Amino acid sequence: MDFKSVKEYFAWLYYQYQIISCCAVLEPWEQSMFNTILLTIVAMVVYTAYVFIPIHIRLAWEFFSKICGYHSSVSN
Repeated sequence: MDFKSVKEYFAWLYYQYQIISCCAVLEPWEQSMFNTILLTIVAMVVYTAYVFIPIHIRLAWEFFSKICGYHSSVSN
């Protein structure tokens, strides 16, 4: 893919985002406020997933290994 088609693809994705989220009908300051809040929420979800999902996977692994009789090699 050349640079122009990639740029057009991202422009098309942004247009789809504006249509789906109804940002196209908002005023510019409302758009920036909406985008800031949305970006903040997405960042918090990604950070929370990065921090807590490995812990939950480890705890689930320990729980199911005790049920199935496997001995975990992970030491605390």
